[in-house]
Amino acid sequence: MISTVRGPVLSIGLDHAVVEVGGVGFAVHATPATLAGLRRGEESRLWTSLVVREDSLTLYGFPDAESRDLFGLLQTASGVGPRLALATLAVLTPDQLCHALGDGNLTVLTQVPGIGRKSAERLVLELRDKVGAVVSPAPSGPDRGRLRTEVSEALVGLGFSAKQAEQSVEAVLAAGHDGLDNSAVLREALTKLGPK
Repeated sequence: MISTVRGPVLSIGLDHAVVEVGGVGFAVHATPATLAGLRRGEESRLWTSLVVREDSLTLYGFPDAESRDLFGLLQTASGVGPRLALATLAVLTPDQLCHALGDGNLTVLTQVPGIGRKSAERLVLELRDKVGAVVSPAPSGPDRGRLRTEVSEALVGLGFSAKQAEQSVEAVLAAGHDGLDNSAVLREALTKLGPK
């Protein structure tokens, strides 16, 4: 697996750049925003994902590990290949995508060419619970969907049932603890659940 590439940018095309690594030029497909951040002749580092097919090896590049991990996560949903995953990240920032999946916001997801209402519903259904594990919450206050998912998963990991976990987290959030981070919500939920 090629996780990153670093080296001088030899050329920049409409949908890819060529980065020289150890004397070898790698064609790295990327979003327009990622390509706009590169300069020919300057050294750059891209986080990458190698997609292997019977007839091709295609390298996709991203400005950070979070975007790369979301690219991989999107492809775990049925009907989503690398092209659609890249198109999604070209239209939506990682933060917008995570919020849309966590909140079930179909309007935002259908802004992506190739994603209709049914596809958006399927993405939310399949990825809502997984997106929190890929992306760390923003320091300025995590959104409720992601916070709910991460704390519930932590409680299940501690041996509580999924239902117990979800109910206790809901109770904490319903009590108006919106400003709390994951660890604080986890502590409150554990207090409500009592000893296992």
